[in-house]
Amino acid sequence: MTTALPDTLVHRVRPAAGAPQGALVLMHGRGTDETDLLGFLDLLDPRRRLLGITPGGPLHLPPGGRHWYIVQRVGYPDPGTFAAGYATLSAFVDAIPQAAGVPWDRIVLGGFSQGAVMAYALGLGPGRPRPAAIIAMSGFVPAVHGWVPDLDARRGLPVWIAHGRRDPVIGVEFGRAARDLLSAGDLEVTYDESDAAHHVDPRALAALPAWIERVVPPTA
Repeated sequence: MTTALPDTLVHRVRPAAGAPQGALVLMHGRGTDETDLLGFLDLLDPRRRLLGITPGGPLHLPPGGRHWYIVQRVGYPDPGTFAAGYATLSAFVDAIPQAAGVPWDRIVLGGFSQGAVMAYALGLGPGRPRPAAIIAMSGFVPAVHGWVPDLDARRGLPVWIAHGRRDPVIGVEFGRAARDLLSAGDLEVTYDESDAAHHVDPRALAALPAWIERVVPPTA
């Protein structure tokens, strides 16, 4: 099966070692690009069971790099640019099952900072397919006009939330709020809070491969 994904978003693909047993899609944070989380694919999926994909945000904004939406204030994306980015990213990711031959329930959506916001949006959005799991590092569930999470349709969905208590960009209260919201909705939440600032804690990276293997188990 080929991996001819749409060219609507720039992206990088890390092939699986054999026939892909699923897919891992990682969205970058504000002001970086599609290469930023590329190295995480091998860290999170060291046996290369999964097809790895890192799309780049559609916007170029100051101070540089790619962005998924305009930041008005933390927790509340600009509605217009969020809606456009959400639609473009949704269409891109929705092409993965046909392009890669993997079903939606074997696709893990993850991201850091703005990318975590988009992972939440794709994985929890109303009418969206249910993924295998969500990984949200230093992000928040967006509060934005026109989008609400559909938690009833996500009961039991595994979600890994990692957030640093010393995060000066997206405060730890956003990670705790996401934990509380999703736990109350009966999603299967793993919450990893550390002394990290606005970066990925290496401890989370060390623990995630086993979790990913559980949520996307090896095929026979």
